[in-house]
Amino acid sequence: MVSMRMTRAFALACVLAGPLAVAGCGSFGETLQRGYVLPDGALEQIPIGATQEQVLIVLGTPSTVATVDGDTFYYISQKAERSAAFMPHETVDQRVIAVYFDKNRTVTRLANYGIKDGKIFDFVSQTTETGGEQLNYLRGIFRNFKMF
Repeated sequence: MVSMRMTRAFALACVLAGPLAVAGCGSFGETLQRGYVLPDGALEQIPIGATQEQVLIVLGTPSTVATVDGDTFYYISQKAERSAAFMPHETVDQRVIAVYFDKNRTVTRLANYGIKDGKIFDFVSQTTETGGEQLNYLRGIFRNFKMF
């Protein structure tokens, strides 16, 4: 008899505590920013012809550097979201800021790469990369983060 009362009390407690436990799971819709966070207006502060030192002052240390036809600084960021605290994060956006330098270490071009319509797209020049070593390198970066 006592165990029947305890079982019912426990069941009632579970029924009452269930909604509270779900409500206490935290925020619904969490966003996580990983890697480099581009400050507002930072790319506008880097004109064509700027030196590597000027780029480092404005953008800081790059995520990685490539030396294909001169140096290229890459600043990699990723945005992930999850709908509930107990769900895994899913990558929703990834950006690669590329700063291209000539052999004199001055800026020749800026790019802000992301994925658009399943292709690597430069949001600065509003174009897609057409081929070559640069595209292969960018594909490798995006594949590592499962965005391509």
